Amino acid sequence: MGDDRLDPAVPFVVHAPGPPPRTGAAAPAAARAAIVAARPGEPSHEAHRATMLAFLDAHPDALDRHCAAGHLTGSAMVVDPASRRFLLMLHAKLGRWFQPGGHADGDGDLAAVAWKEATEETGVPGLSVVTPAVDLDVHHVAAPHGPHDHLDVRYLVLAPPGARPAGNHESLDLRWATYDELPGFDVDDGLLRLARAALAVLDGLAPPAPR
Repeated sequence: MGDDRLDPAVPFVVHAPGPPPRTGAAAPAAARAAIVAARPGEPSHEAHRATMLAFLDAHPDALDRHCAAGHLTGSAMVVDPASRRFLLMLHAKLGRWFQPGGHADGDGDLAAVAWKEATEETGVPGLSVVTPAVDLDVHHVAAPHGPHDHLDVRYLVLAPPGARPAGNHESLDLRWATYDELPGFDVDDGLLRLARAALAVLDGLAPPAPR
């Protein structure tokens, strides 16, 4: 494994991604940099960081959804800053509530992946993604959609004032929920950890000027 050093002093940046996907030979390095740069977190988050970096070392094709052992994904904890509510989607295939997100499909810019998936799955224009990532999670996907692992790099994404979710074919429903309401959606511990991390970063942000 390379010399991966976490720098907790890196400032958070709010922006709307626009560059083309980072694919090809540079993509794995970009993905590794995103994992290394993710904010420090709870012990489970740090354990997932180590697992992800080791997985990248062992699987050069980790950004490809056809990597049989597992693959990298990017997801978004969409938050309305004014109400501090999170936007959840009821996944059409899995029948459970999750944050928006999806496969990298070769793109090493995982912040852009999270932003793209959130925009498509919520139908909300004008979303802004905050970098670096706020949470890391490795979870197992069982049959019939697996078996394989999803190695998820997770970002805080800010909704604009008055956002009205529309959704697409990948969800059965979209709902806003406060942190205290999340257990009522039967979400897992990883999503609760993500929500805590997202609120901690939100509280530390100055009023942003998207760039």
